[in-house]
Amino acid sequence: MEKFPKYFLSIFILVIYTNLQAQVNCNAMVGEKCKKACEIFNRPSSQGSRESQENLDQALSLCPTFSDIYVEKSVPYLKRGDFIEWKKLIDKAVELDPKSHLGYRGWCKFQFLRDYKGAIADLEALEKLYQDGYLGYSTNGDYELHIAKALCYSALGQKEKAISIFEDQLAKTDHIVGFYDYYQLGVAYFDLGKYDQALENFEKQSRYNNFAENIYYKSKVAKIRNKDYLDLKMMALKSYDEGKTMNDGYTHHLNKVYRIQMEEL
Repeated sequence: MEKFPKYFLSIFILVIYTNLQAQVNCNAMVGEKCKKACEIFNRPSSQGSRESQENLDQALSLCPTFSDIYVEKSVPYLKRGDFIEWKKLIDKAVELDPKSHLGYRGWCKFQFLRDYKGAIADLEALEKLYQDGYLGYSTNGDYELHIAKALCYSALGQKEKAISIFEDQLAKTDHIVGFYDYYQLGVAYFDLGKYDQALENFEKQSRYNNFAENIYYKSKVAKIRNKDYLDLKMMALKSYDEGKTMNDGYTHHLNKVYRIQMEEL
């Protein structure tokens, strides 16, 4: 029964992180100019619009140390693929307030740039700042940031190191299991040819959040073992057609599987 509260809490986290620009408490700002800048920052406007960017420029002129402004200005460039301009702005935000923005920059390096080494560097720098071990979550709410670091090592081919990080984080009693945690751990084991451990984690994933890719990998294990895999293959295809897949509005998930791959199994 434990799985249900954790899973729905993951959904709650996703809702929070979907709305990147939170309202800032302007009473906490020091100095009248920065308070005024905060009020401008909090004005409702369409993200990335001319009005929004002009408001942010005005706020920045009043309070150039207000790091959230640089983050908010950077987001439209990230979404449009202008990573050079995004990096200039996000680097300034991190310079001003590393504790607040290192995790976000590290996640974006992973998700958008596939800069796995750069993402690891940011997340490990963040670990040094948060000695209690809590790092927060990816911007889309899919992964706790230790899990994101494990994904980076997995993508770099360092599967054993990735597995160690996965296992350590998943063993923590306060860890909230994410949408794809056990699936990603299972794939890392699968890539090493450790099919017992892979299947064990795919089965765990099924109990939290089952989806086409997870079922597909279960069918791959069955086929490798010369067992009946066709029923699982058909279940994976059915789940895919029903939209039960790994999805993200901006990028493709690491270890995403497409229908044609399932058909060819």
